[in-house]
Amino acid sequence: MLRLRRSGLAAFAVVAAGQTLTMLGARLTSFAMGVWVYKETGSVTQFALVSFFALVPGILFGAVGGALIDRWDRRWAVILSDTGAALGALALAILFWTGKAGFWPISAVVAVTSVCAAFQFPALTALTTEMVPKHDLGRANGFLELGGAVSTLAAPLLAGVLMEKISVQAIILLDFLTLFPAVLTVLLVPAPLAGNRPGLPAAEAPSGGGALLREAAAGWRYIRQRPGLTGMLVLFFVVNFAFGAIQTLITPLVLSFASSAVLGTVLSTAGLGMLLGGGAVTVWGNPRRRIAAILVMMVIQGSMLLLSGLRPNAVLIAAAAFIFIAAQPVTNTCSQAIWQSKIPLAIQGRVFSIRRMVAMSAIPLALLVSGPLSDRVLGPLLAPGGALAGTVGRVIGTGPGRGIALLFMILGCLMLAAAAVGARYEPLRRVEDDLPDAIPDTLPDDLGAGLAGAAAE
Repeated sequence: MLRLRRSGLAAFAVVAAGQTLTMLGARLTSFAMGVWVYKETGSVTQFALVSFFALVPGILFGAVGGALIDRWDRRWAVILSDTGAALGALALAILFWTGKAGFWPISAVVAVTSVCAAFQFPALTALTTEMVPKHDLGRANGFLELGGAVSTLAAPLLAGVLMEKISVQAIILLDFLTLFPAVLTVLLVPAPLAGNRPGLPAAEAPSGGGALLREAAAGWRYIRQRPGLTGMLVLFFVVNFAFGAIQTLITPLVLSFASSAVLGTVLSTAGLGMLLGGGAVTVWGNPRRRIAAILVMMVIQGSMLLLSGLRPNAVLIAAAAFIFIAAQPVTNTCSQAIWQSKIPLAIQGRVFSIRRMVAMSAIPLALLVSGPLSDRVLGPLLAPGGALAGTVGRVIGTGPGRGIALLFMILGCLMLAAAAVGARYEPLRRVEDDLPDAIPDTLPDDLGAGLAGAAAE
């Protein structure tokens, strides 16, 4: 059977390509479901609740899922996640074929799929560490960022065309079919060598017979005992909160003064920024000082949020969105590489799950806060004759959408403040120097990249 080398950047690129296909399939389904639910119900609340069910169960299950990942072969954890998501897609297709699709059945399937997805990020991140030498982690993470950018950019365009040509269930079936290349590419990776996951020191190992909840708690304890990692967790909570609010509000911001066609152009421009940023990291890797790069990118992103709120101008907002999104892959891959190199392989699953759970919890919080804050507080303040019309309104204008613009500027100030505090917080600033690397510079069979050729099994 054809096998990949256990380590090497090109071998990982094959796995990343398979995962990109399944990400594309999942986003096709997500887009089709969103359009269908909104058209069928006409309810923004039910539309938002489907997104809620797609996110929150996975966040809640994340910590326990990470402990399981550390017990299992990480390849099979990735395969389990991909298979669960594919079976969820198949269940959705069956609901449509049988005429039983509705808000609650769809929400139930989406919630189960969300739990399966909780395995993917920590398992794939830990598998990356097992497959790729430390000096190539930045570029390997760039492959995943690039795959995410391609699927994010392509899925709405492709789904929009397909929904005119074929049925919703056929689109969902395409999602199911992406399972097979995704699983095949992971199966090509040999099992990790025995002993390739050094454990924790005895003082930090979970006690009580290795109970699942105690193992999960060990991930949180490991982070909490290292102020630099805790600082990174807080920093990315702020980043994700801002990101969640922007994703929610950029559509009504643009539509407050422009057409849906202009909105499409703005969103496509932002998608191109993500593609460019992911491609740059894939080609050149990370800067030598990763934490410094993260802080610089946050300053750039905060500045772009300030700029985007100044005027109701599509060109200004598109340019700011392009730069903001282009910076995100650099931030993400630098963060990934720091966590991957500083966390022992034996507990990467549970640590990455805790990290994902904390960081991702910022997004539903942003969803809950940003809309009411814009509609009920900032919007009225910047209405003609509002309390801020004669002060802030003189700078950024008054009327529809200006409350959202002010919120964008407040979020920009929040990101700039977080970057400034992070730069002054020594454990965070020195996290790369103060924490020893927990993985070796090279992996046991780092013999180069690519295919190892045919091998009998």
